[in-house]
Amino acid sequence: MARARTTLDAFNAVAEPRRRQVLGLLAHGELPVNDMVHALGWQQPQVSKHLSVLLEVGLVRVRREGRQRIYGLDAGRLKEIHDWTATFEHFWQHQLERIKERAEAKKTSARPRGIVPPRG
Repeated sequence: MARARTTLDAFNAVAEPRRRQVLGLLAHGELPVNDMVHALGWQQPQVSKHLSVLLEVGLVRVRREGRQRIYGLDAGRLKEIHDWTATFEHFWQHQLERIKERAEAKKTSARPRGIVPPRG
């Protein structure tokens, strides 16, 4: 079976780890390409290639500021992914609760006898 083009939807686009890095960077604010190149440590053509895919699926927007193109995250398209992954949240929540219980039990058992922890 032929693989779906990465430009068909947000799921395929974010399947590429480097594109997720670009999105993570843009989650902190808008940036021109040269700043992304510097922050990511990649060559400019690599950054531009990934930005073009992210633009095509609507995860990134671009605006002109003088001679520069400023890229920003368009998080609305990520909602579809968020909604889908929320289906599995109960698995993560269960694990987090178990970790918390173990940490609290360990903390309690590590206290010397006769010493009451301060309230606060």
